[in-house]
Amino acid sequence: DDLATIAHDHQHFSSRTILITDRVESPTDLGFHAPPITEDPPYHSDIRRLLLPMFSPAVVAAYEPITRALANDLIDGFISNGQCDAAADYAQHVPIKVITRMLGIPDSDHARFRDWIHRLIEESPLAGDASFDAIFEIGGYLAEHVADHRNTPRDDIITHLLDAHMPDGRTLEDREILGVCLLLLLAGIDTTWSAIGSSLLHLATHPDHRRRLVAEPGLIHSATEEFLRAFAPVTMAREVIEDTVVGGCPMQRGDRVLLPFPSGNRDPDAFDQPDEVILDRSPNRHVAFGLGIHRCLGSHLARLEVSVAVERFVARSQRFTLSD
Repeated sequence: DDLATIAHDHQHFSSRTILITDRVESPTDLGFHAPPITEDPPYHSDIRRLLLPMFSPAVVAAYEPITRALANDLIDGFISNGQCDAAADYAQHVPIKVITRMLGIPDSDHARFRDWIHRLIEESPLAGDASFDAIFEIGGYLAEHVADHRNTPRDDIITHLLDAHMPDGRTLEDREILGVCLLLLLAGIDTTWSAIGSSLLHLATHPDHRRRLVAEPGLIHSATEEFLRAFAPVTMAREVIEDTVVGGCPMQRGDRVLLPFPSGNRDPDAFDQPDEVILDRSPNRHVAFGLGIHRCLGSHLARLEVSVAVERFVARSQRFTLSD
C-alpha cells in the first residue's frame, strides 16, 4: 500500500531522481536523463506514448521465435560440455541479443554492454565516479549509432525515434533519443538477465520444481510470473518535492525515497506464503514491473524473454543441478 501511495503521487514525489547515490547532486544534474522513466507528467506521458507501440503484445510476439532461436544457439555452445555458468554463458546474453536487435545496434559489443551495466548498476548501491563515467561512455557509443541511423534509416527503434513527433509537432532532440536508448539498453538487459539467472538458480536448487516444469511445460507462464514476484530485480527511487507523510513516516522536500518493489512482492497482506515459490500461484498481482504511470513499458518483452529462456534451458538440460 505504501509503494502504491508513493508511485501514484506525482504532487509530492518526482521521478527526476530514480537512483540513491552518495552524491549531493541529483543524477539528472550529472546527465542521467532516461525518458520516460526520469520524467514527470505531462512530458512523461507524451514521450512514453511514442514508445508504447514498439512494445505492444503483437510486436513482442514476433520476437518469440527469434528469442527461442537465440536461446537454442547459446545452449548449443555449452550443452555438450556437461556444465556452464548459467549467468555468464546464458542469462546475460539473451536480453542483450534481443534488445540490440530491436534498437538496431550490433550485439557483437556484448563485452562493452556488460562492463557498462556492471559499473553503472551492479558495482555498488552507491554510484561512484566509475558509474557516472559509464553513462558518458554509453552516451558516446549511442550517439555514433544515432548519427549512422540518420544517414541510413532502417526498421528499428532508433529510426522510429528519429522519425517520431511529439504532440506539438516537433521531432525529438538528440539528447532525448540518446536518453531513451540508454533506458532501453539498461532496463532491457540488466533486469531481464537478473530475472533469468535467479529463476535458473532456483530451479537448480529445487529439483521438485525443475521436475514439475519438465513434466508440465505449460506451467511456464505462471511459473514466470512467480519467478518475477519472488526474485523481482528492480527497485526505483523518488525525490520528495513537497513535504508529506506516508505510512506515518514524515518526508521532507529533498529527501530521496527508495521504492523496494521486491519487498512489496513479499507482503504477507497481499500474498499467501509470500516467501515460498509456488509455480501455479493464482492470483499473482505482483509489482515486479512497478506501479502507476512508470510501470515498465517493456513488461511484455521481459515476460517473453524470461519464459522462453527458462523453458529452453529446462527442456534441453532437464536434470541440471548446482555445481560446487
